[in-house]
Amino acid sequence: MNYQHKELAAGRWQGFSFFRQMANIGSEVSRALNWRERRNPDYSRLAADRALELLDLTIADPQNRRRGKELWRLREALADYFYFDNQFGSTPRAWRLYFDAFAYAAALSD
Repeated sequence: MNYQHKELAAGRWQGFSFFRQMANIGSEVSRALNWRERRNPDYSRLAADRALELLDLTIADPQNRRRGKELWRLREALADYFYFDNQFGSTPRAWRLYFDAFAYAAALSD
């Protein structure tokens, strides 16, 4: 696979706490949302691709095995929002609130 985050994919990602992993995914989601709001679908798609790539690394991380269902559902909802018809009814505000909680937890724990 051709990773955008080559260093992280090489194993560095697994050294991050779950909260830090999710906060980083949230940063890419936030970028995707910002580009979407600026009506730049190409940049939005690239940021969404990076978010899904980081989410895939999180799913593959053995420390997150017990969170598998939640992470796969998150992947499904993100893909639905950015690439399909948003059948889940997600909103930019909901995505920001969801990921902001992880950024806050990461800041407290790191």
